[in-house]
Amino acid sequence: MPSLIITETLIQTQHFNMEQDDRRRNKNLGKNFMCRLQCMFSHSSTSESRLSLEDTQQWSQSLERLLESKYGLATFRTFLKSEFSDENIEFWLTCEEYKKIKSSFRMSSKAKKIYEHFIKAEAPKEINIDYHTREQIKRAVKNPTLQCFDDAQKIVYGLMERDSYPRFLRSDIYRSLLDSLAADAVKG
Repeated sequence: MPSLIITETLIQTQHFNMEQDDRRRNKNLGKNFMCRLQCMFSHSSTSESRLSLEDTQQWSQSLERLLESKYGLATFRTFLKSEFSDENIEFWLTCEEYKKIKSSFRMSSKAKKIYEHFIKAEAPKEINIDYHTREQIKRAVKNPTLQCFDDAQKIVYGLMERDSYPRFLRSDIYRSLLDSLAADAVKG
């Protein structure tokens, strides 16, 4: 009987230590990630370009708000990569860049690359769109316009908004970053 009590005590102690380690690891995760983000964008050190608690809290207001923030976008991309599900954000960003193309030759070349990389069945970063949209894009890429990926981009944005974004808000990456920034704010 005494050995059972000792065993239970050891298990409780180990569990307590594991919880402390998890809290410490999450705190360090937030700090480390915050440092990496700020290093990525260190070319400008004005106070408005620095990562702040208020900005980070605003990411939870909408996916649009998150994507408008350079730190928010970088954090969201990191989260999606950690889940091996970054094809949607990569497609969405590629489409945003595609819409800025002025040259019809570059547009045609880029449209074909986007189709091969994201749209085509069995593409390396195939996005989840319906058959009709996939076929519509397949035809449109032959004579591409700036809008030829709009329907797929709307579908992908909706998927991110309903699925990836809520998971991101519950993720350790986001939570530990918020905790780290809140702790820094308290310290002053």
